[in-house]
Amino acid sequence: MLVLVLVLVLALLRGAAAAAAVCDLKGTSPLSLSRVGKEVPERGTALLTRIPAQSRGAGSLKVDTSQDGSGGGGDTISHSLTVVQRLEALLLQGNGSDVSLRVETPSADEVKVIQAHSLVLSLQSPVFEEILLSRNGSTLVLKESSDCAAVFDKFIRYLYCGEISLRLDQATPLHKLAAKYQVMGLQQGITQYMTQNLARDSSSGHVAGWYEYALQAGDATLRDSCLQFMAWNLSSVLQSGEWATISSQLLMSLLQRSDLILQSEMELFAALEAWIIQNEPDGLTAENALRSVRYAMMPPRELFRLQTHSTVLARYQESVRDLLYMSYQFHSASPMHMAKFFDVNCSLFMPRNYLSALWGSPWIISNPSRDDRSTSFQTQLGPSGHDSSKRVTWNAMFSPRWLPIGMRPMYTEAGAMQPTRVEGGRPRIIITPATSSADFAGVNFQKTVLVMAQQQGKVVVKHVYNFHQSTEESGDFLAEADLYRRTSEYLIDSSLFLHIVVKPLYQTLITIKN
Repeated sequence: MLVLVLVLVLALLRGAAAAAAVCDLKGTSPLSLSRVGKEVPERGTALLTRIPAQSRGAGSLKVDTSQDGSGGGGDTISHSLTVVQRLEALLLQGNGSDVSLRVETPSADEVKVIQAHSLVLSLQSPVFEEILLSRNGSTLVLKESSDCAAVFDKFIRYLYCGEISLRLDQATPLHKLAAKYQVMGLQQGITQYMTQNLARDSSSGHVAGWYEYALQAGDATLRDSCLQFMAWNLSSVLQSGEWATISSQLLMSLLQRSDLILQSEMELFAALEAWIIQNEPDGLTAENALRSVRYAMMPPRELFRLQTHSTVLARYQESVRDLLYMSYQFHSASPMHMAKFFDVNCSLFMPRNYLSALWGSPWIISNPSRDDRSTSFQTQLGPSGHDSSKRVTWNAMFSPRWLPIGMRPMYTEAGAMQPTRVEGGRPRIIITPATSSADFAGVNFQKTVLVMAQQQGKVVVKHVYNFHQSTEESGDFLAEADLYRRTSEYLIDSSLFLHIVVKPLYQTLITIKN
């Protein structure tokens, strides 16, 4: 009788597995994510596909309204939640079990035995199906690492129920098990859980660890999400306890990026110095890391202080002597003069996204969906000491509903009144200098707009847009942002939080001799 019951639910489980592979965390698929914050806030537990308590054990009636009412349609009575509950009870009680899963750690100091059903295991995992076909007895011995063994019962429960509760520290071992046993729906669901919880607070940090795991597992989506999050929120990463433990490979991946968002290059050097002192890497690793610092972006007074006070720089001074020399030259001459002799397009002379007031300004726009806004701010002309006293005034205008001229309504009647507000459209920012100057010669000013969002109670950088004059150049500025809904993650206290960075990029004027 038990085997008959299992056979009857095969179609149900197979459908659930197929839906789980879609894993739409914003919809109502079997792997949709819902936070359990109020129930277990201190442990950060989340639940993939939680079944509401009031729905358990109850059926549902679905009416087919696709017909014209002539009797050709039909209704569906669904008790799928009840079936899932009974499958969970079957696992917990072990009734009719035909296979025992003996989970052992490499040291064999932990043993966990789970009574299971080969039919369910084979249905949900092609790896289990292959193992069960070649088994010789009723017991399967599975060798798992300690962290995977600790969550193995959760993994098996997912195979029966299509849902799983987890904490941040359980995501990696569960992802390992899903990948090992080829449970693709669970694997994709946990990947999305991890990418959506990068901003969560944890005692020792978790983003760098997830990056290292994704690199090892070959999960490009998770790897790129972790790396981008750290690059765009680097100041908070540098201040976390996780910074000192990152690998040299991750360190170099970050140092070589121009899209890092932090207060200043000096902040990056201080964090790098602390990492070198803590980890004591080999000489080549330390030299490569120190040569990735953009010393020309530091004022001369900071460079002098580094040379006299930094023990790390004193130890490796010969390795970066040429970079320091070029940086001093950069500060002593005009950028136009430097461009005649040096390649000023190299990374040494290319700013990152610095949050210092010298490089830009924050811009908080209240009720951004309402109407156009404008602001003005000043930046230094450039990072060179030659230009340190020169300032540029910038005018910025934000339009929540801008339309290209070709898409605007035409008015052919003379004297026809033009609308004061264009409906539809998309958000746009234009940034232009208030005045022109001869000092602008040979310099392209790249504008970068950082868009903040609130995730897990923290303000993080959600998007970065680079352009010359208008965000229209990027084509997708705030394309996914909902500026009308007060609860939108893009709105913090009903305001849009932006930060504008202006970066001078110099043009090389070296004459190539034949």
